Amino acid sequence: MKQMLRTAITVLVMTGIILTKTAFAAGNPSDWPAKLTFGIIPTDSSSNITERTKNLVEYLEKSIGLPITVKVTTDYAGVIAGMQFKHVDFAYFGPKSYVEAAKRANAEAFAIEVGEDGTTGYYGLIITKKGSGLNSIADIKGKTWAFTDPNSTSGTLVPSVYFYKELHVAPEKYFSKVIYSGSHAASMIAVRSGRVDAASTNDLDMARGEGKTWNSEQDFNIIWKSKLIPGSPMAYRKDLPPSLKKRIKDAFLAYRDPAGLEMLKIKGYADGNDSVYDPIRDLIEVKAKMVAKK
Repeated sequence: MKQMLRTAITVLVMTGIILTKTAFAAGNPSDWPAKLTFGIIPTDSSSNITERTKNLVEYLEKSIGLPITVKVTTDYAGVIAGMQFKHVDFAYFGPKSYVEAAKRANAEAFAIEVGEDGTTGYYGLIITKKGSGLNSIADIKGKTWAFTDPNSTSGTLVPSVYFYKELHVAPEKYFSKVIYSGSHAASMIAVRSGRVDAASTNDLDMARGEGKTWNSEQDFNIIWKSKLIPGSPMAYRKDLPPSLKKRIKDAFLAYRDPAGLEMLKIKGYADGNDSVYDPIRDLIEVKAKMVAKK
């Protein structure tokens, strides 16, 4: 009797293990991959991004029915390359990095972030340290400056066009020193610590670090604000199976978890497509022409 009981328990345990391993794949079409990789541009530290997206990823695994590995690269180009060489299946891009990925990596935008105020966009900012006496664009002439990443929209493209188009000067000539910090969080920390005098960032990433990494009212002066920038897209590789792309898109559009959205500092995701980012393509072209003239 005891032997029969032990055998029954062993069978139940093994069955549970098998069911757990096959649960993700159950009911999925045969042309789907066994797992997915979610690439994320490094707007913050890898640990902070992983923590912030944990709820979303767990939800996506259940909704899509596949295990998901999160890959936070060391720079924006890493996500683009990851998708180009099929190491990344879908990704969180900034607008400019998406445009580059659409051109080089077969990326296709399918959803756009919706801000907490309901707008499908965000604002670029130029900031200085509170108490520094640097309260205007004129005040930061000849000072030290931080862009984020060459492929960042609010961290590089938008402020660059502003300097070229409005001030008629290259940033490298306007400032005594220009660096690339690598992420929005790194730029804001550099300003707060006094390592640089001013930096470009955005209101969304500032909100994501609020109360944890900085207190924006106590730490920063906002001396410039851009026009509305199209919200960051989610994009998948065009060559994924159509049924899988639909499942991924439907999952994002249906994401409503209050705790997870609070971590992301957004209201949710709306239907998006490639044409939303045509204004970013225009900015890239404007910058290229202005750089060529200098």
